[in-house]
Amino acid sequence: MTTDEIRGDAQGTAPVALSVLDLVTVGAGRTATDALRTSVDLARQAERRGFHRYWVAEHHSMPGVASSSPAVILAHLAAHTTRIRLGSGGVMLPNHAPLVIAEQFGTLEAMAPGRVDLGLGRAPGTDGATAAALRRSTSLHEGADDFPEQLAELTRFLDDDFPDGHPYRRIHAVPGPIQATSPGGVQSPHRPPIWLLGSSGFSARLAGSLGLPFAFAHHFSARNTIPALDLYRESFRPSPVLDAPYALIGVSALAADEEKEARRQVRAAALNMVRLRTGRPGLVPTPEEAEAYAFSVVEQDFIDSWNADVVHGTVDEVRTRLDDLQKRTGADELMLTTHAHSADLRLRSYELIADAYDLPGAGGVPQA
Repeated sequence: MTTDEIRGDAQGTAPVALSVLDLVTVGAGRTATDALRTSVDLARQAERRGFHRYWVAEHHSMPGVASSSPAVILAHLAAHTTRIRLGSGGVMLPNHAPLVIAEQFGTLEAMAPGRVDLGLGRAPGTDGATAAALRRSTSLHEGADDFPEQLAELTRFLDDDFPDGHPYRRIHAVPGPIQATSPGGVQSPHRPPIWLLGSSGFSARLAGSLGLPFAFAHHFSARNTIPALDLYRESFRPSPVLDAPYALIGVSALAADEEKEARRQVRAAALNMVRLRTGRPGLVPTPEEAEAYAFSVVEQDFIDSWNADVVHGTVDEVRTRLDDLQKRTGADELMLTTHAHSADLRLRSYELIADAYDLPGAGGVPQA
């Protein structure tokens, strides 16, 4: 693993590298199969247009989000792409045994050598009851509190370097480094780089102290973005992984040919969030359903606040706001996530943004 496997290069006229975060959203009237096919189309498009990486986020018990198994989805995407980095944005570490994650991502690395990222979060990615079912425990706070220890254990499984006398010394994550020490074994030069994800200061400080790259969830915690990035940079200590801080931010962004259509799609996505926040998760509604919905005063206030942090409108408006956001935060990379009922509109949004920044591969011409 090298710094080059972490840092992304800006393409075209973009100020920094641009990437994609996919929640594999399922719209009303569509199936999970439809959503996963869209993810394949989007990953291929992102690769063709020079986006740096493509991440999938772990969520559970949400009908409108079909990304409960990131490793499975990433294996599928690896079979349909050749160059773009693929990763988790993220896997929720407290939900899983570290050895299982090391095995899954060792397998992904064997499938797509040198282009797999392992992004880790400490939140459950769901409600408390679902988290308890995943972890088979009602002591949910312990998973978050033990996150640094779980992270250290996972790292040792990935590197196969438990010290002598450790109870896991003879346990090995396969595929992994142990294969190189077996007779006739050859070691892959790659190991998935670990990223820490967060929406507050905890993971920012931990990522900095360990010299790891950091991804901040600006798309749902915008008010904490600059404080968290400042804390990450202040806490940063050089490591064998990075000699200087590297931070990306997740940004909710939707560009459309007409501003009105962007507003309609964003309002529908916001209605989905209202339902999720009030314990009524469902499929992403159509814009027509959102237009007919009678929002209460409290719900309308929530929508206004939520959509204020969604970069949406015509592509010129979106580019201007993305440029301003990158300047304000100093982010080293922007990871764009697009929520819309229409799969075609999601694909169109990324294409418009790529064109606005003169990214390679315009017009369907594959990159050399």
